[in-house]
Amino acid sequence: MADAPAQKAAPGKHFIEVPEVVNGFEKMVQVEVDDSAGVTWGDRSRMTLVDKAVPRVDGPIKVTGTAIYTHDVRLPNMLFGRILPAPYAAATVTQIDTSAASKIPGVVAVISNGNKTIRFQGDPLAAVAAETPEAAEDGIRAIQVTFAPQKHVVDPDDAVLPDAPKIYPDGNVRSDGARGDQADVNSRLAQCAAVAEGEFRTPFQHHSCLETHGIVVDYNGGDSATVYASTQSTFSIPGDAAHALGIDSGKVVAITGHMGGGFGSKYGIGMPGDYACRLAKQTGRPVHLLLTRSDEFLTSGNRSASIVRVKMGADASGKLVAISAEQHRLGGIGDGSQREQPYLYRVPHVYRTVDSIHTNIDSSCAFRGPGTPQAAFPMESLMDDLAVKLNMDAIEFRKLNVDDTVYHHQMDLAAERIGWAAGRNKSPGAGQNGVRKRGMGVALSAWGAGGGPACKVTVNISPAGAVDVLSGTQDLGTGTRTYVASIVADDFGLPISAVTPHIGDSRNGSANGSGGSTTAASLAPAVKNAAYNARMALFNRIAPALGAKIEDMAAGDGKIVVGGGKTISFKQACAMLGTTGISETGEWKPGLSDGGVHGVQIAEVEVDTETGRVKLLRIAGVQDCGLPLNRLTLESQINGGMIQGMGYALYEGKVTDRATGLMLNTNFEEYKLPGALEMPEFIPIIDDADTRGVIGAAEPVTIPTASAIANAVYNACGVRVRTLPITPDKILNGLAALAKGKTA
Repeated sequence: MADAPAQKAAPGKHFIEVPEVVNGFEKMVQVEVDDSAGVTWGDRSRMTLVDKAVPRVDGPIKVTGTAIYTHDVRLPNMLFGRILPAPYAAATVTQIDTSAASKIPGVVAVISNGNKTIRFQGDPLAAVAAETPEAAEDGIRAIQVTFAPQKHVVDPDDAVLPDAPKIYPDGNVRSDGARGDQADVNSRLAQCAAVAEGEFRTPFQHHSCLETHGIVVDYNGGDSATVYASTQSTFSIPGDAAHALGIDSGKVVAITGHMGGGFGSKYGIGMPGDYACRLAKQTGRPVHLLLTRSDEFLTSGNRSASIVRVKMGADASGKLVAISAEQHRLGGIGDGSQREQPYLYRVPHVYRTVDSIHTNIDSSCAFRGPGTPQAAFPMESLMDDLAVKLNMDAIEFRKLNVDDTVYHHQMDLAAERIGWAAGRNKSPGAGQNGVRKRGMGVALSAWGAGGGPACKVTVNISPAGAVDVLSGTQDLGTGTRTYVASIVADDFGLPISAVTPHIGDSRNGSANGSGGSTTAASLAPAVKNAAYNARMALFNRIAPALGAKIEDMAAGDGKIVVGGGKTISFKQACAMLGTTGISETGEWKPGLSDGGVHGVQIAEVEVDTETGRVKLLRIAGVQDCGLPLNRLTLESQINGGMIQGMGYALYEGKVTDRATGLMLNTNFEEYKLPGALEMPEFIPIIDDADTRGVIGAAEPVTIPTASAIANAVYNACGVRVRTLPITPDKILNGLAALAKGKTA
């Protein structure tokens, strides 16, 4: 929770809690806002674009390949940059010789970090700028580096041993301490009617952004620069780039036209941006530096892995009583992230310890729902284990132990749509003959996803009737342009084609970074406020000529309607503005957005007990988000989140060799992502019972998917897989253990 305000609110204002996101991690802060917003969304039934299924306005240029991404930027006299990654997980650089690289034809500049200590494979050592990408690659290969390899540790089980190589002088384990009374919790667990326990592990998951990290720095040695960035935060770029270039941040323009994914990993200019700026400063020429796919895997972060040892018990009525959890965050050289137990469910008596175990792996960073899928996986698994021991339905057991009754409604909705009553096995693996066994599993999610006062939006109306909306916000691919245009067009009573959105330019007004699912809930209210202000300004300008009062005027169907039935077209109204047009700004207003979302997913799988292969057949996802800005996009986001969670459950994971410390799957051939052949039937369900303001929804959908799939596997064949991803070897080993009468 945020700290209490240091002073009383000014007259006509009050304090509220809103999310603030720093580098993808969300915290709550208190801000002072107006008591009355003055603008509302109005009657949903009268909306023509908002809360409807609207094709994306930028769809045509994306499918035809004409949308310009940062990778596509080409500038006059531009150089191409490449970095040299360290080939060891731990080493000391004793010498770097760049003389041969400087002599490669086409190489213009070489910079190095000098002697340094390497703490993970991929740790950048040097960078080259050249006339062509090929010359830059040749330059990198020509750099001579002398290493003194050191002992490394990449496995967390090895890292906690007394003789393990130390990542930091004070050791490899950093504790956050304990909470609760261990003796009391152990005593209560001993008295429970049912107890379930286990050790659960989740892997390092790579963000797998189709557009790799990097920027293009348009700098020619003066006091200003333009930076084209593949970023989740347009306004994090000017300050970072200015610092690296040695110029004033007010002289740096950041542009993010289109970008190919971030998922929490793209804040600030980052390592490639820093090198690009240094190379541009040295050469006085624009530099294009975006990571290769291999470098992307090694140096751009990942979802932190986890180890959780947990024990939980319930009484005979099905009420949870106590939980004891030992939680380990695995963030490589970083701290990692993991929500503390218990996740989401009500458990009266809790004892937990939390720490970070460091290894010689690139630092983890924010990834959709930071720290939450790692916490959901053990909790949801034990919920099903306890339900089985108590001979209770998994959904009914959850209803007994979650306070928020929205989940009750959502579980019923998902169960009805997927056929839970008929398709779910009454006990794990029971009642099925043959090699292929089917089962269903359920899991829940929670996320903040609120909004706050971060965005400034401008709406311009020209005398010719053109309507433009300007905001500096970025679009990660979540459909921001479309809902920006939809909100304004809806307010003006125009078709969406009549409104042109301009985003991704730091000159267009401030905006928050896209993290914590806060963009829509921060931006949409500001757009609505700007549209309202512009419409009222239009009414005010034309009212005298029409002999009308502002309160008697309305916009709809491309017309301005005046009380008494008189109408003029929107363009006729704009022609009455003379030569000046209208330009009005808007900002976030309370009441137009909310926070806190719920989600439920039910997965159906088929397990081949001969091969161990798990096939996801169907998955239903229920999600609320207050007012849906675009139902087509929202359904797509639900599907996309479930695909990402499916990859986490069944396929993805960083594979690092303990002996060498090297990552073995630094490409999309060996780092397995779900493809077209793996796609199940998706059942995206928008929870229309939620009548609140706008709330972000793209991020939380990834949280419960892996848990629902793991529970479905357990229901199908009786094998409880406690280590993700769920690969065939784990299924076959589990089935073999069951055949011997052991716990799978």
